[in-house]
Amino acid sequence: MFKKLILAGLFCFILIPDFAQKTQTKKTYTPHKQTSKTSASTGISDEELLDIVEKQTFQYFWKGAEPVSGMARERLHTDGNYPQNDANVVTVGGGGFGVMAIIAGIHRGYITRQEGVKGLTKIVGFLEKADRFHGAWPHWLYGETGKVKPFGTKDNGGDLVESSFMIQGLLCVREYFKDGSAEEKALAGRVDKLWKEVEFSWYRNGTNSLYWHWSPEYAWQMNFPVHGYNECLIMYVLAASSPTYGIPAQVYEEGWNENGKIKAPHKVSGIELQASHQGNAFNGGPLFWAHYSYLGLDPRGLKDKYIDYWKENVNQSRINYNWCVQNPLKYKGYGPNSWGLTSSYSVAGYAGHAPDLRNDLGVISPTAAISSLPYTPRESLAAMRYWYTQKKDKLWGEYGFYDAFSESANWYPPHYLAIDQGPAAVMIENYRSGLFWKLFMGCPEIKDGLKKLGFQSPSTN
Repeated sequence: MFKKLILAGLFCFILIPDFAQKTQTKKTYTPHKQTSKTSASTGISDEELLDIVEKQTFQYFWKGAEPVSGMARERLHTDGNYPQNDANVVTVGGGGFGVMAIIAGIHRGYITRQEGVKGLTKIVGFLEKADRFHGAWPHWLYGETGKVKPFGTKDNGGDLVESSFMIQGLLCVREYFKDGSAEEKALAGRVDKLWKEVEFSWYRNGTNSLYWHWSPEYAWQMNFPVHGYNECLIMYVLAASSPTYGIPAQVYEEGWNENGKIKAPHKVSGIELQASHQGNAFNGGPLFWAHYSYLGLDPRGLKDKYIDYWKENVNQSRINYNWCVQNPLKYKGYGPNSWGLTSSYSVAGYAGHAPDLRNDLGVISPTAAISSLPYTPRESLAAMRYWYTQKKDKLWGEYGFYDAFSESANWYPPHYLAIDQGPAAVMIENYRSGLFWKLFMGCPEIKDGLKKLGFQSPSTN
């Protein structure tokens, strides 16, 4: 995953209040329920379209899995053009999204329950033997051996954020199978053990924040305390919920909330953002900030004393959509049927695309709109339908929509990333059934942890 570049401050957002003034909108947004409307021009209903995209995207984590570990590969390039020695590297965070996608595959009948249990058991067996550091896995692992592949020189140990994304997925696995057959109950029990072995309290580094990294060779030299607002809320929720290595509420207050500094209400295009997004992101950061923590953590009605997280995610998605429709940089191909800026591949490497003058590089990432489906259903479905029916020859492949494209640069690489395919598959399922929100929020520890941190949620009532 390359998102750490964003949070480390290696790219900056430019404040553009003039854009907010020029694009005022009086439209009132109301989330819509899923429909079965059929397009007269294509003959494909919304439900059929959702199923096509979910099933094809799921295959990244099934057919495309690294064969020894069963884990999600960091990347899949169907043209065979890989960075050196990278084809079998697996990702812990993307793998957490992947185990959720496998559950979706069982739920939708893309694979049998028995096939899913077998695949997930292989993954859990790999995770049990793989390198861990105070219970946390590293960012990357070699799929054949389970040994750490350094993400950077000093980033060769535990990665608590990536591990939290994995635990979010594994807890959904536990809940899905805990009342099943003897084999399924055994799988759930092994998952429960992995969850309880993550030493969240160690990653405080003796402070009232959670730190992203620890290395047995470099200790805390990465020196990355995690503060909000970004994609890492799930880490603090899991840490507070841990029955073995829990943190007190004060760590959440001083770390994530920075004693209230997280709250910074402002409006963009007449749409309110409540939080201070990392990197001075006046218009909201890359859209994955509204996705990664909320694949299992249900944002509907989720509030603490500073932020209404459902409202924040909906509004960040709407601002991202409006920026692409207004298209102030006049890129080719932007519009109401083609939008979405997030961290993804870019024309030159990898970038944290976001709705501002510096970080909008003319690159659309389909995962941004697709994973926002629960927040912007009409706008997301419109983009999915357009890409599938009008741009399929350039954007669609063996594992669903490609990671990113640019009409301005005539750039359509057949490349995929686990961290982008995973949220797309999972959020489609959450939009269709709420499956993962039900599973994760059904965990007794999560209910207790949210209460400890002072959250309001319909799931904890």
